[in-house]
Amino acid sequence: MNFGFIRVAAAIPRVEVANCSFNRDQIAGLMDKAARKGVQVLCFPELCITGYTCGDLFRQRILLDEAREALSFLLRASEHHAMLVVVGMPLREGNLLFNTAVVMQAGTLLGVVPKSYLPNYGEFYEKRWFAPGSMATQGSVPLCGQWVPFGTDLLFRSEELCLGVEICEDLWGPVPPSSLMAKAGAQVLCNISASNELTGKNSYLQSLITQQSARCVAGYLYASCGYGESTTDVVFAGNGYIAENGQMLCSSERFQREEQLISTEIDIERLMAERAGNLSFSEPGAGEAQNIFRVIPFELSATEAVAKPGHEAATEAWAAPEPEPGSAPGSMTGTEPWVLTRPVSPMPFIPQAHVLSERCQEIISIQVSGLAKRLEHTGMKKVMVGVSGGLDSTLALLVAVKTVEELGLPNSGVLGLTMPGLGTSDRTYRNAVALIGQLGATFREIPIREACLQHFKDIGHDPLVHDTTYENVQARERTQILMDLANQEQALVLGTGDMSELALGWTTYNGDHMSMYGINSGIPKTLVRHLVQWFHSQSADKKVCGLLADILDTPVSPELLPALENGEISQRTEDLAGPYELHDFFLFYTLRYGFRPAKIYFLAKAAFGDRYGTDVLRKWLRVFFVRFFAQQFKRSCMPDGPKIGSVCLSPRGDWRMPSDASPQLWLEEIDQLM
Repeated sequence: MNFGFIRVAAAIPRVEVANCSFNRDQIAGLMDKAARKGVQVLCFPELCITGYTCGDLFRQRILLDEAREALSFLLRASEHHAMLVVVGMPLREGNLLFNTAVVMQAGTLLGVVPKSYLPNYGEFYEKRWFAPGSMATQGSVPLCGQWVPFGTDLLFRSEELCLGVEICEDLWGPVPPSSLMAKAGAQVLCNISASNELTGKNSYLQSLITQQSARCVAGYLYASCGYGESTTDVVFAGNGYIAENGQMLCSSERFQREEQLISTEIDIERLMAERAGNLSFSEPGAGEAQNIFRVIPFELSATEAVAKPGHEAATEAWAAPEPEPGSAPGSMTGTEPWVLTRPVSPMPFIPQAHVLSERCQEIISIQVSGLAKRLEHTGMKKVMVGVSGGLDSTLALLVAVKTVEELGLPNSGVLGLTMPGLGTSDRTYRNAVALIGQLGATFREIPIREACLQHFKDIGHDPLVHDTTYENVQARERTQILMDLANQEQALVLGTGDMSELALGWTTYNGDHMSMYGINSGIPKTLVRHLVQWFHSQSADKKVCGLLADILDTPVSPELLPALENGEISQRTEDLAGPYELHDFFLFYTLRYGFRPAKIYFLAKAAFGDRYGTDVLRKWLRVFFVRFFAQQFKRSCMPDGPKIGSVCLSPRGDWRMPSDASPQLWLEEIDQLM
């Protein structure tokens, strides 16, 4: 099962200008290499059969005839593979010469797409030889003994994939053909190109590719010619890029003298999930776009993916078996598993390292802005925060202090309340007290031990029975104190719980589940740590830095069970609920893309590898879905809080789910996982 992944490749062959036999051999060799890597869609550069820089030689009949002969050779070579292959060549039709992309598979020419926009400025003068695609009046052309669909209105569709093809300058136009192709259903866009190299041009090219893939919510496959093209006036660097929805997945090395083949996987399911929530792909214009294209059917070669960690973009690692004797032309024996090569981050909520600090600052700014607006709207000048010495309450306290500073209010307007209870450890207590004081907030302490013991007596609960009642009494007692004290002080109670706890229901209903503003409700646990780390890196106060460092090093715990004899934490959340890094991973792919458990499990194996065995992954995946479904009732009445990223659990915004929905389908699939 490939879970919607399509393996694609961009090839950069060596060329000799006007030497079609040399060029065809280079192309055929790269086709074989791609087949051994399990590639399903392969594209070559613009005019790669002849070379792009032939100039007036494009008017020579012998060159055009040899290009057709070379295509016939490649067509026969394709009989040994089931890849969809896109190559560039000049093609005369009637009185006109077109710059075309030829699409073939398993000995069949599927279609020929002429270039729409012809550059005729600066170093480019394509209109000297070629006609634009708009002048193609014939719906099909005779080529290599076949009648082949011809035009700019072609889409190539299988059950799993719809492919659109454009050529070089088409991407640079004000309305690229690929935009209409995407609206008509193309999930992968292929651009065969011959873009020469200029100082600074490559950065702009990469931005065009990533932006077009994002705008179209598509995979974008780009191959541009390289070494061997004429350097009379320009130089070609051999650019190969594969992007998906705004993210560059892999790229070639520029200015290489040898051929190159880059490959990775496009996640079609992920793209379709994105499009499902994008009205641009469902409004009336999308239907009109479909009407202008002819759909050319094909059968995508079959593959099966295997998740193995630690792989970057594919090189030469995968080898397909040789065709079996007697197998039909074009049959694909590459149903053997291939390794998923695209990187799968184990921390999908965490920004990449080079932008991590910038993103953390942006997140804090969103929190501060949200809280500032709420304070101004309610007319309150004070913020009440229950500070436990753990990560979540630390983040809430830091944001509260930063907010009052932004509003020009004194830090003393932040009321930091510590409420040591039956499970409070010495370490967290000391850190909570010290941090409140060091930040200049108003410190107050109200122990809850005696109040809880009295409540146990009132309700007839044995305090030696450390069950859910024992734990929740403490959480609700703290919430009651916060709310009542906030009334006295005319302060706003700031919630400290994070999105991971909301997903798992790891919160006491009408206890720490409740607040007047849930400042951390849009932030998963794995990200909370990085935000506290950001404050640590930004603080000039050595004492604050020391306290934050120790808080970051403290195990995550609700501290609702008695501490150990040495005063240390006895209750560790991740021992009970499971590793937060796994639950955040499951949460991301469940909500962001709606992936089924089997695919999430597949991705988790690729992301975490040997860190967790398959039994462990299945166990916690099942726990996640059991809790996620069972605890929706808490999320249905959660307080307001700012949305931070693309995943959010607010019942008023992104996530609206019945509190009594059944998890049976999800659990049955998990139970069948191997």
